[in-house]
Parts: sequence; structure tokens; C-alpha cells
Amino acid sequence: MHELAVLAIIVVALMAATTIVADSFGRLLRRVEVGLMIAAASVAFFAMLFVGAEVMMRYGFDAPIPGHLELSELLMPIIVFLGLSYTQATHGHVGMDLLLDMLPAETRTRATIVTLLISIFVCAVLAWFSAKNAWQLWLYDDVTMSPPYYRTWPTGASVALGYALTALRMYIQVLQFWDPERFPANEPESAGFHAVE
Repeated sequence: MHELAVLAIIVVALMAATTIVADSFGRLLRRVEVGLMIAAASVAFFAMLFVGAEVMMRYGFDAPIPGHLELSELLMPIIVFLGLSYTQATHGHVGMDLLLDMLPAETRTRATIVTLLISIFVCAVLAWFSAKNAWQLWLYDDVTMSPPYYRTWPTGASVALGYALTALRMYIQVLQFWDPERFPANEPESAGFHAVE
């Protein structure tokens, strides 16, 4: 419980610091999000080629690629979590907003701010404990159980990074809802990716 209280203080301090430099920080975050989305798409493309090659090797040449299942499993969280903040910024997550749509505009804005603030703390907790887990995986030099023994810490680190950036993006969105004139929207442009509207 002590750890969560310290984490809450750190999150509030980071929110205060982010508020001071919100505009320039928002532009930097936008660039990072687009870069990570491109990295996630590249990893997805590699995973597609890798799985295709494994199928061809297994059924065409009766020589499966060692560790193919483990590597595919390790790549999936990287693909998801590197693109998490970008998806939040472009409003690409699936949402249930039927009740919100029936509220008056001002009440809807307040409800969205409260929801985002709660989500920030949830994402911060998930980022913190994911980072601790990734650090433990690094210290133990943890690897998969079968050859060629892939290291597991990059997957854990991607989860922590994804949640941390998503929390930061949500706070930028809170500022934009709170005072749109002072904190203009600085969400990433599509960069070739399109969220479902």
C-alpha cells in the first residue's frame, strides 16, 4: 500500500510538471507515438513473415524453425503496447459511450475528465508494476524455456512503456478538455494509419 501512495505522489508531481510544459511536451509525445506506431507495424510485418516462413519450413521442408511459437508469443505484446498510446491519441479504442452521448455537453466533458483521471492512475499502476517485472526479467536474464532461448525482458518493457505513454497521453487529453484554448490538441496525424470512426 505504501508503494501505491508513493506512486500516486509521483503521478501527481508528473502531472503538475507536464501542465507547465504541456504544449511542447504534447508535440514531443506525438512524435514518439508515431515512431512507436511505425515500430509496432514493422514488428507486425516481421511477425507475419516469420510465421509464414515457419509454416513453409514445417510443411514444405519438414524442418520447423526452433522457438517459433515462443518468439511469436513474445512479439504480440510488443505489437499491441507500442501502439497503445497512439491509439488513445487518435480515439481508436473501442468505447461504450451510449450513456455519455445522452448527457449535456458540459456534463459529458466532466464525466470524460473523471474517467480519464481514473484511467491515468490505473495505467500508472500497470506501468509501474510492468516496469518492475521487466527489470526483474532483465536481472535474472530470463529466457524462454526452449532453444534458441529468446530473452523475455523486451516484452515486459514494451508493456511498461505502452502504459506509461498512454497515461501521459490521457493527461494531455484531460488538459485539452479542461482548457482547449490554452492546451490545443496535438494528437498525431494518421501517418498512414487510420482509426475506425
